[in-house]
Amino acid sequence: MKSAAEFIAVDLGASGGRVMAGRYDSRHFLLREVHRFPNAGVAAAGSLYWDVLGLWSQVLAGFAKYHAACHESPAGIGIDGWGVDFALLDSSGKLLGNPLHYRDARTEGVVQKVFARLTESDLFAATGTQAMRINTLFQLYSMVLDRNGQLGCAATLLTIPDLFLYFLSGTRAVEFTEATTTQMYSPSRRDWAGEILEPLGIPLRILPKILEPGTVVGSVRPGILAGCGFEEDIPAIAVASHDTASAVAAIPRMDEHSAFISSGTWSLMGVEVDQPNTSEQARRLRFTNEGSAAGGFLLLKNITGLWLLQECLQHWALDGQAWSWSDVMDAASHAQPFRALCDPDDRRLQVQSNMPAAIRSYCSDTHQASPESLGQFARFAFESLSLKYRSVRHALELLTGRELHTLRIVGGGSLNGCLCQMIADACGCTVVSGPAEASALGNVMMQAIATGCLSDLQAGRAALAESVACTTFDPCPSLAWGEAYGRFRDLQVD
Repeated sequence: MKSAAEFIAVDLGASGGRVMAGRYDSRHFLLREVHRFPNAGVAAAGSLYWDVLGLWSQVLAGFAKYHAACHESPAGIGIDGWGVDFALLDSSGKLLGNPLHYRDARTEGVVQKVFARLTESDLFAATGTQAMRINTLFQLYSMVLDRNGQLGCAATLLTIPDLFLYFLSGTRAVEFTEATTTQMYSPSRRDWAGEILEPLGIPLRILPKILEPGTVVGSVRPGILAGCGFEEDIPAIAVASHDTASAVAAIPRMDEHSAFISSGTWSLMGVEVDQPNTSEQARRLRFTNEGSAAGGFLLLKNITGLWLLQECLQHWALDGQAWSWSDVMDAASHAQPFRALCDPDDRRLQVQSNMPAAIRSYCSDTHQASPESLGQFARFAFESLSLKYRSVRHALELLTGRELHTLRIVGGGSLNGCLCQMIADACGCTVVSGPAEASALGNVMMQAIATGCLSDLQAGRAALAESVACTTFDPCPSLAWGEAYGRFRDLQVD
């Protein structure tokens, strides 16, 4: 094993990105922020895009900042990001336009059109992936239906983190954990599911080879090295490129009695399993199987997370009312409990503008008192999300036969002590929060494994347990949460 090394982790999220420096000293990890930048969809001509070139310029700025501060080359660079979205390249490797956002309207009604050709049961049995209109499969089929010219010109499809790895190194491949988010991957064959793609007219030729997590794909392009001031070659590494897989990899003390919650714009709640669960019961309960950093799977449920409240805050900021998350948590702690509840995944709340108005309309439809103050809106979001987690925990225990005593929360939501306590109270089990920067830490850990600084994931998690501080929230039993759960079940959409 190598003694010590420092790595650059690029962590791209749907609302922002970070360039982080992570050091492993043969026993501990130390993470520091180098550069942070916002990310959001860009609306133009009736479509919603990602500004990937703008994001790439921010990544390069982060590399330059790293060099200015350290004057040395890192031992590796890895990139993780969100799933399902993709870019298309032509035969010469040129980008065919800006990638579209998963919330773009082009997939409206496409799920039903796919099910007219392939049954939902057959699709789930083949891929283990929950059918959601945002998935790569449905995005591509919308292009088939529209006879989109880009699809005919395309030579290669790359998911978002794989696109950035291509910008970095020139490698055209899709990493395993990202491939499993597309609903085009066959767990049984460990390859693309051609039997699904062919009936839909999706060209298998555009899908590149699939890389295992922790693969050194080559060196950073010379032009990037020179432009950012680096004088030595730097390995480019395909980490567990899906940010959820990186985040779960960085959770210390995960065991068979623990469930994870990756909490941010989306919440992803699940357990680690060796083999995917493609049963009809898992499909009916709306679970999905995504790849893990260890090469196994994460049996999880995708849940609309803090996006409801984030959208409210963004709307209010446009009106000149800017609140910090500290303000939000304080207001929530003093607001009336259980005024109104929702299933965060209700379609009536999946809007792109004026979320406060959408919530008021939803409450009117469901005969509940609408939130009015900051604290009431915050409690509406926090309590509803906590009750959703309670429902998902029960479903996970049913699917796995396990007793889940501990919920381990990572990501931005782990910093929200008010929410974490609500989750413990709602679910009646221990909640352990942290690390908040789990995706970046998992990215760094996979680089350390790929370069020989660590032997395996188990050794990495042991080092992380010595490196990060976590907070424990014990449940406070209350009849009020049980009554609220009964109300929530009446509102639940799945």
